[in-house]
Amino acid sequence: MKKSAIACVLSLSALLVAPGSFADINADLQNICTIVKNDDKSELRKKVKQVQDDYNLRLGDYYDGVSCGGVSLIRYSMQNNAAEVGTFMIKKMSKDDLIKTEKDGMALPQWAEANGHINTAIGQELLSRIS
Repeated sequence: MKKSAIACVLSLSALLVAPGSFADINADLQNICTIVKNDDKSELRKKVKQVQDDYNLRLGDYYDGVSCGGVSLIRYSMQNNAAEVGTFMIKKMSKDDLIKTEKDGMALPQWAEANGHINTAIGQELLSRIS
C-alpha cells in the first residue's frame, strides 16, 4: 500500500512540474528575433541546440509559434538581409515546413517572390531546398 501511495505522489508531482517547464521555452526563445536580425548564426545554432536538448523540439516544431515584427523567422531574416541565419534555418527545416502556407495565406517561396527576396542568398537556398 505504501509503495502505491508513493508511486501516485511521484506521478502527480511529475505532472505538476512538466507543464511549467514548457512555459520556459518562451523565455529561452525570447531573444531569437535579435539573433536573427543580427545575423548571428553561431548564437542561433546554440539556441536551436539548447531548445532541442532541453525540450526535445526541433526548429520546425516551434517555428510557427515564433513571430518577429509580425512575420516568420525566415521572412524576418530575408527582410534584414541575414543570409547566414536564413540559410541555416532553411537547412534545418523540412521541405514540407518550407512550403507550408503561413498566417497570411502565402507559402514562403511565394512570399519571397512577391517581396523581391527570391534572388537573394536565402531565396536561392530556399529554392534549392524545395526543388
